[in-house]
Parts: sequence; structure tokens; C-alpha cells
Amino acid sequence: MELSIIVPTYNEAPNIAELVRRVGLATKSIDAELIFVDDSTDGTPDEVRRVAASAPLPVRLIHRYKRTGGLGGAVVEGFIAAESDACLVMDGDLQHPPEEIPEIYQRFRHGDVDVVVASRYSGGGTSSGLADRTRVAVSKVSTALTRAMFPIRLKDVTDPMTGFFLVDRRAIELETLKPRGFKILLEVLARKTLRVAEVPFDFAGRHAGESKASMRQGFHFLTQLTLLRFGKMSLFAFIGALGAVANLAIMWALTHAGVGYVVAAIIAAEVTIVGNFLLQERYVFQDMKGEASGVWSRFAKSFGFNNAEALIRIPVLAFMVQTWHISAVFAAAITLFVAFFVRFMFHSLVVYAPRRAGVQPSRVRRLVEDLDAQAMSPGEL
Repeated sequence: MELSIIVPTYNEAPNIAELVRRVGLATKSIDAELIFVDDSTDGTPDEVRRVAASAPLPVRLIHRYKRTGGLGGAVVEGFIAAESDACLVMDGDLQHPPEEIPEIYQRFRHGDVDVVVASRYSGGGTSSGLADRTRVAVSKVSTALTRAMFPIRLKDVTDPMTGFFLVDRRAIELETLKPRGFKILLEVLARKTLRVAEVPFDFAGRHAGESKASMRQGFHFLTQLTLLRFGKMSLFAFIGALGAVANLAIMWALTHAGVGYVVAAIIAAEVTIVGNFLLQERYVFQDMKGEASGVWSRFAKSFGFNNAEALIRIPVLAFMVQTWHISAVFAAAITLFVAFFVRFMFHSLVVYAPRRAGVQPSRVRRLVEDLDAQAMSPGEL
């Protein structure tokens, strides 16, 4: 097999027949296979099976009941299942024209690159298929931000946000990829220095169906970008900063409502501890939950530690102010700085530590994980 074409799909049934027809025509001279990795809740899997029966090239279906990693996770599953090391990724809505496949593949066959990126922003490429000026602006700003965050590894890439590319599977380390949504090319390029070439293409309008882009997908992108650039600790700190702001806001509101400042401080602290835990679960330690203890156990450890840390930190702060005669603000800054590293290490090494071998997850935990997976639906920015 010369080429494996991987198409992650989510409710794209109206596009399947036309996609297979056009891919078949475009790959007549290439020994290629088409792999649909499907997360759909509609009739897309049945449509793939129907079309595959008379398709001009081998068509395989991987229907995922657990959508781990969203669209990026689907692409990684396609990489693993592919017959060829040359893996071409494209969307299922025909905004990535199949007619471009031969040019992308021929560029790869030169043998001097690991990745061929189909770019909307190089040469004669266009992004006219984006729904409106807002989507165009968001796409360009996101691309500029991404290139600014990785100026070395993306110096030769004008469109790191595209979902249309070919990669040599042998050049990447699949086990290091941490798909968190839909920008899998960014994940590939940011984690390892690769040789890249670009081929311009015209980003078309959708053949049928509706765009999966949303504010949630935009937030997933920013999360992915932050983690790739700065790692878990930076996002942990960011969530902690949000918690601090929320803590002050809650305390201010309660005291203005007549609640005593001590009671207000306790309520604000407990609310933000719970909020921080939920955000850390979702965005910082999401990839570690699978091997860790159950969600209630994780919550108990986190909640108990944060309360214990506050009980220790506040007397230490008072001691520094009264004994060393430094300002309360400066003392608080020192204690919070130390506490941040202690909290991060505790959560990384204790709260999300792998379970002992042989311990199975509870039914409640499986339910929570299934609900969490439902929130990781794919989309395109």
C-alpha cells in the first residue's frame, strides 16, 4: 500500500458518497486505501459501509464508541491502523478537495521531507471556504499566534492549523502525541523538528452539513497551544490565578451582602478549591486520569490537601509578618509561590498517580469518563 488516507468524521453522512467517489478518481494511479475513523451519532457508519461495498478503492471503517482525544485522537487511531507509512489526513466535509491528493503525494515522494502541508496561505492557496469574515479573521489570528509561539519549528509552515496534510508515520513518535481536540498537525509539528514542505490549495465550502466550529473548540485550541508551549505547570498556574480572582470576587460579594469577612473567606476558599479541581481535571491532568484512582478519590485528595495547605500557609504568613516584620503582601507572595510548586507536585505525584495493578475503575467513574468524552467532539477552527 502506497498511501493511507485518514478521514476523521463526526456526523458527515451526506458527504460520504461524494467524498469516496472523488477520492477514488483522484487516486486512480496510486495504490491507496481510505480509512474513516468515525465518532458520529448519526447514520455516518452505515453510509460508509454502504458506499464501501462499491468503492473504487479499499475503504475501512473504525467506529469509536469512546471519543478519546476528539478529532486528534481519531487521527492517531488512523495512524496506528494504516497499512502505509505515508498517511494523508483530510476532513470529511469536502472542504479539503480530494483532487489535491496526487500533488501532495508526489511532493512527498521526492523523499526530502517528513510532512507535506496543504496550505491555505502559501502560493495560490485561499481560505474562501470559511463561512464568513469572522471565521477568516479568527483563522488568521490563530495561525499568527501559533507561529509566534513556535517561531523555530513553524518557520517554514504558513498554515499549521490546517487539517489537510501528509505525514511519514515513521518520522513521528505516536506515543508522545497528546491529542486534545482537533489541531493534530500542530501537535505533530510542535513536539518534534520535522522536514516540512507546503502545497497550496483552495479551501472549499462545505459540500453538506454544518460546521463543527464553536467557542468550545476555540478554548480547546488555546488550551492545546498553552500546554504545547509551556506544559502542565503553566496551565496549572493559570487556573490557580483564575481561582484567586474568583476567590476575591466571591469574598467581595459576600461581605457587601453583610456576611462576616471570616465566613466569606472560608466560603470563597472552598468554592474556588472545588472550581480549581474541576478545571484541573478537564484541562491540566486530563491525560493522566485514565491511570489514576477514581474521580471521587482524586477529589478527596485534592480537597483535603488544599485545605490542609491553607491551614499551614496562613500561620506561616502571620509568623513572617510578626517576626520578620515584612509586609503582609510580600509575605503572602512568598507563601503562595512556594505553595504553588507544592500543590503542583502533590497533584502530579499523588492525586493523579497511577492506580495499583489489578484495580478496576468503578461504574461511577466509567460513567463520568463517558460523559467527559462526549464533550470532546471534533471540529474545525
